[in-house]
Amino acid sequence: MAKTGMMARLSELAKRLSFPAASVMLVLGLGLGLALPQTASAQNLFAPAIRVNGEIITGFELNQRARMLQVFRAPGDPMQIAREQLIEERLKLSAARINGVIPTKEEIETGMEEFAGRANLSTEDFLKVLKGAGVERETYRDFIISGVAWRQLVRAKFGPRVRVSDADVSRALNNSGDANVRVLTSEIYIPLRPGKEAEAQALAERLSKITTISAFAQAARKYSAAPSRGRSGKVNWLELNKIPPALRGQILGLAPGQVTQPIPVPGAIALFQLRALEEGKRVTPDYAAIEYAAYYIAGGRTPEALGVAKKIENRIDTCDDLYGVAKGQPAEVLERGSKKPNEIPRDIAMELAKLDKNEVSTALTRANGQTLVFLMLCDRVIDLGEDVSRDDVALSIQSRRLASYAESYLAQLRSEARIVEK
Repeated sequence: MAKTGMMARLSELAKRLSFPAASVMLVLGLGLGLALPQTASAQNLFAPAIRVNGEIITGFELNQRARMLQVFRAPGDPMQIAREQLIEERLKLSAARINGVIPTKEEIETGMEEFAGRANLSTEDFLKVLKGAGVERETYRDFIISGVAWRQLVRAKFGPRVRVSDADVSRALNNSGDANVRVLTSEIYIPLRPGKEAEAQALAERLSKITTISAFAQAARKYSAAPSRGRSGKVNWLELNKIPPALRGQILGLAPGQVTQPIPVPGAIALFQLRALEEGKRVTPDYAAIEYAAYYIAGGRTPEALGVAKKIENRIDTCDDLYGVAKGQPAEVLERGSKKPNEIPRDIAMELAKLDKNEVSTALTRANGQTLVFLMLCDRVIDLGEDVSRDDVALSIQSRRLASYAESYLAQLRSEARIVEK
């Protein structure tokens, strides 16, 4: 009875908090026969499990972190990831203390609030969900402290070395003058399923830290909902000026192999990896507006709906022909218009970037996958377009360079550390 009551309370709490109840119950193993592996017997739970340069990580800390990772639905073995994270965090906190970096109470609370906000929860509501899964407040707080301290240390230690010149920004914005920039990217679209938004966000955050093309390709095959998953997420060469302005700065701030931060799009979270960048000699214009048509077909990506889309594609030549297809149907089945590039939904804008005039894409869906989008590029209106903010591009370049310094510094700390595991 006690277990049943606890399950009901957790389920109800999860519903009210828009948090996945299944993940909460998975951690506790209530009614499912699941339990997290223990690193030590109960009486030795607080005994040292790992020593990092003499600093202790207990079995209790390992179990707590693994539980929290299960709540986040982090891919992989939660106990192994917990070991790696806690070892790295001991190294990060030690380095921060040595360099005089100690986050204030206000900075820690802000960090806790910001992370909880990614799941659309307040700090206290987020803590209630964690508590229901057996995760103590201190476990979450320690997780945040290490992240805040490390970011502050990296900025203090390497910030003065990172100088983004005007030439760096100009090169990143090199979509004018006598040079044309093309980018080779890969993509992952993680679907946002009702009640599992926090899971999707946690997965996206994890995948955004990928630094190799092979790892991103593997993740695309496993997690992406886009048709490109069959090609390991790979997209053909795209001219930079056809990519949505808000996304250009993020992509141009990447080095090959690096991934953008998670980008919200309708019904999904998108990630883009830069595989290569090429500068040519052909001048291409920016665009003031993109004209496109979207015809909505019931059935999502079912064979029947895709068959309807193929028949329509075979019988039309231009966007105007879609008026005949939609004749006699409700007005909302056909959307036709001309919009500025930054006003177009990002997923649609990325698909349009892949198309030439009068070409079609059936890669997108709406209504939680129940409606197929028959997307057709009608025209691009040439103009000077909207400039990407130089400040945004400079910030993106600086962030990526700092991340590179941070990765090298952590690798150095790890190589010099004395780590003893029980």
